[in-house]
Amino acid sequence: MKLYGFNNLTKSMSFNIYDVCYAKTQAEQLDYIAYIDSEYNSDRLTKMMFKLTEMIGAHVLNVSKQDYEPRGASVTFLIADGSMKPSGEELEAAALSYRDAVTAHLDKSHVTVHTYPEFHPDRSIATFRVDIDIATCGEISPLHTLDYLIGSFDSDIITMDYRVRGFTRDVSGQKLFLDHNITSIQDYIDEATLNRYNAIDMNMYQANLFHTKMMIKEIDLQNYLFNTDVYDLSAETRMQIAESLRKEMIEIYSGKNVF
Repeated sequence: MKLYGFNNLTKSMSFNIYDVCYAKTQAEQLDYIAYIDSEYNSDRLTKMMFKLTEMIGAHVLNVSKQDYEPRGASVTFLIADGSMKPSGEELEAAALSYRDAVTAHLDKSHVTVHTYPEFHPDRSIATFRVDIDIATCGEISPLHTLDYLIGSFDSDIITMDYRVRGFTRDVSGQKLFLDHNITSIQDYIDEATLNRYNAIDMNMYQANLFHTKMMIKEIDLQNYLFNTDVYDLSAETRMQIAESLRKEMIEIYSGKNVF
């Protein structure tokens, strides 16, 4: 497809992943939070985002990262289309005027990641949520990173929103509101990955807006126990824990409490 001028389409992906864990005591819950903060600190998240931008053919202009107290981390990348890779002088200027660059361009080309570990002392469930937002303009698209992102985290529940905004023109001047084929976000997820999840779509094709939710099908209980061996638990206790984990997942997946 030949275009006239620059591809002005903006492609935005919002990606939320939840990991659920059974931690019986408050001490175990705090240990789980500490583990998450160590495992997914800003340095490791930054490495993941460098890999992600490489996959979509984007060029990193600037990076901002932060670990928070008592918990959580965030990383922000300002990026450009790979076809618009800046010179060394332009990179230096971008670094010197980073605040102005964010104000002017962050809503067009960026990658951000935020983590949210949490627990409640009256419950035996702890959760970890990571939010990833990718906004691109031009030919690059975040859709091809989905398998990488799902595989980079313990993904029990996943919610994804993808939207294409604006328009570009072909050489004859005809407006194009979409420059790639898509009927569902699931089209861009590997079949082996999809087979592990229950998935539903809620799409608004007229607005080029696509939404997919996924929840893991099978629970291998040992993978959800923190500092506990499944064989140290009675069959009844294992069943109760599995039911608690599934209830937590269903509530997050459906967006409402189950009584």
